[in-house]
Amino acid sequence: MNIDKSLFPELFEERVLPWGPIRAILEMGVTPPDKLISNVNFVPCVNDKWVIVKHENGWCIVGGTLEPGEGYLDAIKRELMEEAGAVLKTFYLVGAWHCHSLADKPYRPHLPWPEFYRLLAYGEVEISGKPTNPKGAEQVSEVAVLSLEEACRRLETKEDDGKQLADSYRLVAALKAQRAEKSR
Repeated sequence: MNIDKSLFPELFEERVLPWGPIRAILEMGVTPPDKLISNVNFVPCVNDKWVIVKHENGWCIVGGTLEPGEGYLDAIKRELMEEAGAVLKTFYLVGAWHCHSLADKPYRPHLPWPEFYRLLAYGEVEISGKPTNPKGAEQVSEVAVLSLEEACRRLETKEDDGKQLADSYRLVAALKAQRAEKSR
């Protein structure tokens, strides 16, 4: 798929994200080896609307860290239920952020370090209930199904990576539109 990467500078220029801290850059169309995938991010759609979730630190994308022995698709399904109360209907891989940790040890001992990947995917979901909000995980206080513009506006209010998250949604919207155009 042809994407003008200059339209998404928050994604395609290397960034240092303070929450790792990590250096990261998105690589389109990359499926990294399973053993190097540490995290997943998923942009959920409900028809022409976009799902975002609100944690204690603001509006976010659905996603998280793989559990020991967990594959990325299982992690996405788990995170969708935990954070959005949603069931996966379709799955499309966008690519992965190639990350280099600047921390002196891995976030969790089972995760790859210092080089790892954070997968980015999207697809249709069905909201089937409330987020399960398991104990010890980030707690979701709100799930919103919004227009692209409103979802991005809310995501951009998040400190540190809000603009990157909003650009992720914009990129997925462009990819989704290209996929729809090709299927006509």
